[in-house]
Amino acid sequence: MMNGKSNDKLKEIFDPIKAYFKGVKAEWGRISWPEKSQISAETISVIIIVFTFTIIIYLMDLVFKGILSLIH
Repeated sequence: MMNGKSNDKLKEIFDPIKAYFKGVKAEWGRISWPEKSQISAETISVIIIVFTFTIIIYLMDLVFKGILSLIH
């Protein structure tokens, strides 16, 4: 059986953890989630931007390779 000191130690360890998760639960309810349409639009925007920059960097790489190949 556990004595009073052991219970106090366990309580000392777990009370801050319980308080933390109670705070997380309270904050979770205050979050304003974006609409599905907003998430879709922003995801598509990110994909287009990444694709565009990928193409630009690839073209720059080709140009610099061509310039450097002239230097021999």
